[in-house]
Amino acid sequence: MPRTSERSHWDKFWERDRDLSEIYDNDDRIRVEVKKRLNLQNMITLEVGAATARDSVALAEDGALPVALDYSHAAMKLAREAALEKNKSLLLVCGDANELPFKTDTFDLVFHQGVMEHFKDTDPMTDECIRVTKPGGNLLVDVPQTFHIYTIVKKSLIALNAWFAGWETQYTEKQLSNYLRKHGVEPWSVYGRYFSPSLGYRMIREVLMKIGIKLPMRPVIIAPIHRLRARVREVVQQSWLGPKTTVVIGIFARKPEKQ
Repeated sequence: MPRTSERSHWDKFWERDRDLSEIYDNDDRIRVEVKKRLNLQNMITLEVGAATARDSVALAEDGALPVALDYSHAAMKLAREAALEKNKSLLLVCGDANELPFKTDTFDLVFHQGVMEHFKDTDPMTDECIRVTKPGGNLLVDVPQTFHIYTIVKKSLIALNAWFAGWETQYTEKQLSNYLRKHGVEPWSVYGRYFSPSLGYRMIREVLMKIGIKLPMRPVIIAPIHRLRARVREVVQQSWLGPKTTVVIGIFARKPEKQ
C-alpha cells in the first residue's frame, strides 16, 4: 500500500503529551532569512501549514501582521498558546492548503516550511499560495534538501512504515527553482540550513524519551568546540556549498507585477 501523509498523522503528532518547549523549532530561520531580505514592518503574511505558528509569532515581533493556517485542530491549539505566551496578535484559520479561504492578491508574503514535502500532488497548494500573494509579493518555500543523511534515514523509516508523518519527499535547489518557475514565480534568493543540534543527537534523544530518559535539547559539552562547530557550520551555509549539502533549503520567489 502506498505511503501517504494524512491529517491523522499530524493530529497524533500534535496531540502528544509533550510541552511545546520540548519540540524542536527551526532555530528561527524563517524570521532570520526573511529579515535579511525584506522589511517586515506592516507586512501582511500568511503561514500555510503553520502547526505551532511559532514562525508567524516571530514575524509579528518584528512588525508583521500575520495569518496562520493549518488543518489540524491540535496544532491550532498549540499555535494559540504560542501567541498568548508572546502576547502577540495572530489570526488563526483552520483550513485546507489546497483551497485557501482568502481573496486573490491578499498577502505580501506567503510561506511554508516543513509542509510541501508531505504532498504527493503539490500543484494545487502551490497555485493557491501564488493566487493569494500580491503582485510583486513573495512566496517562500522551505523544504528538505536531497543530498543529506536525513534523506536516507527518512526513506528507510518510510519503508518500515515508521515515519512520524507517513510520507515525505525532498528537493534539490535546481528542482525546486525549476518547479517554482513552472508555476509562474521567479526565484531570486536561496538559503540552506543544517540542524543544530545534529540529526543524530535529535534521533537519540527522541528514542530515549520513549523509555523515560530525557537528554538536554541543546547540549554544550565542550564550549570552545561547540563554538567552533557553529562558526564552521555558518561559513558552509553561507557558501555555494550550503544549499547543496544542508538538511533544508528555502527559496524566495517573486510573483510578477500585473501588466
